[in-house]
Amino acid sequence: MLQELMATQANSADSAFGLIGDWAVAVMNALGPTGVGLLVLIENLFPPIPSEVILPLAGFSAASDQAQFTWTSAVLFATVGSVLGTYCLYGLGAWLGHQHTVNLLTKLPLVERREIGATINWFNKHGYWTVFLGRMVPIFRSLISLPAGVERMNWWRFGLLTLTGSAIWNTIFVYGGFLLGENWYLLEQAAGWFQYLVIGLLLLALITYVVYKIRSRKTAQRPGAAQLD
Repeated sequence: MLQELMATQANSADSAFGLIGDWAVAVMNALGPTGVGLLVLIENLFPPIPSEVILPLAGFSAASDQAQFTWTSAVLFATVGSVLGTYCLYGLGAWLGHQHTVNLLTKLPLVERREIGATINWFNKHGYWTVFLGRMVPIFRSLISLPAGVERMNWWRFGLLTLTGSAIWNTIFVYGGFLLGENWYLLEQAAGWFQYLVIGLLLLALITYVVYKIRSRKTAQRPGAAQLD
């Protein structure tokens, strides 16, 4: 029943969730709040699975007549899944290590070792706030755990900030889905526009960086440039 209602509402709003939405609802129906936590854990490890769909769906499920769990338990299990997932990526970053990661990055085109060093220094200085805020930004939500592990950020501080940031993000989307009920998909649509904005800013930053590097190299290659102080 819940899957049929979800599909009807998604279609009426022209919002395409496909197999991911159906699968998420099936897992929640079978496992209850544990399923919510499992889905969020998987979402952390495989970012293409969107929490912006899973979490409002969990709230919608909690608000339905056939609810097997409350929205508060959905938030609790989702937050546990978030923390466990981020620690997995933290462990991967720690396994890669600082030097190995730097060596890999220096093989990328237009990337210089000194720039990597400056970025690492910035992260070591502001990393804790970056982890906290990054848990509420699409794309960065999962990826921020990798540099934290590479730089061996204090593990309990990392966990505490991940817990806090994830709890805020999860509460907004789960409770939002609970309040919106059949209109839960509006949250996914709003988050989708936010994600497009983040992607657009990333592309703009990348283009700016590439243009800057190309111009810098052309300037360095001009005759007499090497003699300039």
